[in-house]
Amino acid sequence: MEYRKLGNSDLKVSAVCMGCMGFGDPHKGQHSWTLDEKQSREIIHRGLELGVNFFDTAIAYQSGTSEQYLGRALRDFAKRDEVVVATKFLPRTAEEIERGISAQQHIERMLNKSLENLGMDHVDLYIYHMWDYQSPLYDIMEGLNNMVKSGKTRYIGISNCFAFQLAQANALAEKYGFAKFVSVQGHYNLIFREEEREMAKLCAQDNIAMTPYSALAGGRLSKRPNETSKRLVEDSYAKLKYDATAAQDHVIIGRVMELADKHGVSMTEISLAWLLAKVTAPIVGTTKVSHIEQAVRAVDLKLSEEEMTYLEECYVPHALVGVMAQNTQSAANEKHVWSTGDQTI
Repeated sequence: MEYRKLGNSDLKVSAVCMGCMGFGDPHKGQHSWTLDEKQSREIIHRGLELGVNFFDTAIAYQSGTSEQYLGRALRDFAKRDEVVVATKFLPRTAEEIERGISAQQHIERMLNKSLENLGMDHVDLYIYHMWDYQSPLYDIMEGLNNMVKSGKTRYIGISNCFAFQLAQANALAEKYGFAKFVSVQGHYNLIFREEEREMAKLCAQDNIAMTPYSALAGGRLSKRPNETSKRLVEDSYAKLKYDATAAQDHVIIGRVMELADKHGVSMTEISLAWLLAKVTAPIVGTTKVSHIEQAVRAVDLKLSEEEMTYLEECYVPHALVGVMAQNTQSAANEKHVWSTGDQTI
C-alpha cells in the first residue's frame, strides 16, 4: 500500500479510501443493496489486512448504521491511532430552521451523534456533505472551527461544492483564523471529469486533497457488458447520474476493458490506476471482499502516458447531475454571506 499526505494536514492516508456507503442496515435507509454487519466486517477486516487505513462514512448512510458497523469493526480489528476516519453531516433540515436551531448547534449535534454511532471520542476528518444555502457561511465555518478546537475532529473537509465555494470558504477561514478545508470530495471518475475544469486546478494550487467519490461510476467502470450486480440493478441514484450518457461513456468503458485485457488485470484496476494518478485518494465503495482486493492492486499499476491519453481522448463534456445539478440554481441565487450580520460579497 502507498500512503499519501492529506493536503495541508498531517494525516497520512492510504492511497485507497474505503467508502462505507455500502455498509448499513438495508431496512434503515434509502438503499436496498447495502450489506449487513457481518458482511461489512469481513470487508473492513480485509481492507485493514491490505493496508487500507482511510475510511469514509456519513451519518446519512442508512440512518447511521454505516457509522455503527464501521466503528465496531475498527474497535475490534485496529488501533484507533492507526486509522483515519472521516464522516459527514448534512445541512440543517427545514424543521431545525423552523425551530431556530443554529448552524453551529446543528453541526455539534450531528458530530456528537456520529461520535456516538462510531463509539469514538473524535474523528480525523469531518466533512461538510453538501452546501447549506440556508445558513451564512460564517456560521458554518465558525461551527466547524469550534469542533476542531474542541478536539472532536482533527481536520475538516467538504463535499459536493463548486470551486468558487471552496475558495470562498477557505478565504473566510483565513480572514477569521478558522480551520480551513484540507480536502474536497467531489464526483470524479474516468467517465465524469467535470472536476478538471476548475476544482482540480484550485486543489493543486492550494494543496487541497482530492478524495473523489463514485470512483468506479457505480460499478460501470468495473463491469463488462455481460456482467451485472445488485447495485447496478437497484441503485437508482447511480442510474440518474449515468444513464443519460451511457452511449458516449460506452466508448471509454470499452477502452478500459481493452487495457484490462492487455495488462491481464481487472477493469477496476485500470479505472482506478487512471484516477490514482490524478488525486490523493479515491473513495472506493466495496460490497465484496474482491472489490477492495482489486482496488488495492490498482495502486501498483502504473499506466503509460499513451495509455492515459487513450482512456481520456474520447471524453465529451457531461451535464452536472445529482446533488451538483441541484446546487447550480441555488448557487446562482445565493447571496454569499460571510457573517451573521448584513455583510455580503
